[in-house]
Amino acid sequence: MISNLEYFKVFYYTAKYGSVTRAAGELMISQPAVSQSLKQLEKSLGVTLLERSSRGVKLTGEGQLLYSYVEKGYEQIESGVEKVRQMQNMELGEVHIGASDMTLRFYLLPFLEKFHEEYPGIKVIVTNAPTPETLELLQSGKIDFGVVSTPFEKEKDITAFEVREIEDVFVAGRRFISYKNKMLDFQELEKLPMIFLENNTSTRSYMDEYLAQEGVILRPEFELATSDMIVQFALRNLGVGCVVRDFAAEYLESGMLFELRFNRMIPKRAFSVVRSSRQTLPEAAKRLLEIMEIEL
Repeated sequence: MISNLEYFKVFYYTAKYGSVTRAAGELMISQPAVSQSLKQLEKSLGVTLLERSSRGVKLTGEGQLLYSYVEKGYEQIESGVEKVRQMQNMELGEVHIGASDMTLRFYLLPFLEKFHEEYPGIKVIVTNAPTPETLELLQSGKIDFGVVSTPFEKEKDITAFEVREIEDVFVAGRRFISYKNKMLDFQELEKLPMIFLENNTSTRSYMDEYLAQEGVILRPEFELATSDMIVQFALRNLGVGCVVRDFAAEYLESGMLFELRFNRMIPKRAFSVVRSSRQTLPEAAKRLLEIMEIEL
């Protein structure tokens, strides 16, 4: 069994400096206390570790062997303490974030840019995933926080902060120009070729549920992995695309696409920053959330 670890600490500094006096000064204890600790360590191990003389102390063979191991241990401890100091000073560390293409592009990216300018030594790891998967990553402790789109089922240990409104729209190209500026019923979508996201996204789930409440069940001709691709398919007149307005904004402004109008407004949704109350945030994640003006 290892003796009192303080004895090894005294032994380390005494051997390192070759002097009981210097070791006492480094440890801020008396010289007799150093000598007593060394005697206790030698007694517990049953060997002589240091030879004392008027010029200081010298390691015996057993002492040299022990010191080779103790030295590595204390160097590792000092290295660990320095790494912790660097993390506290934001010179070192990691932030793990979960975000979809949409939340990353239209909300998170400017904050990451500012964070990187202020703390270039911090590594930012973004796991790109839709809302349901991001929430699973948060629950399993694999990310520090996530940026998701509403609505979603919130567990009791999840805290959510709404940070920006988003709006779902239906967009089309010149093939469907006859629908432009008309006030439509949602039922008319059943007559049109539709382009939607895949089923594993909050956007798809939201629109399916909302349209079902309006008595509309759609079976899209195209189900795609990204909203950017939905816009590209709509530009090529392959159907009417359902996307968050931000993705199509450039093409709506240029007139390459137009927005279908309905006699009922689709309720707006939001981006939310989510974190788990079960997790202690690392300092780097706290600083990023402060930049994002999110209450901890």
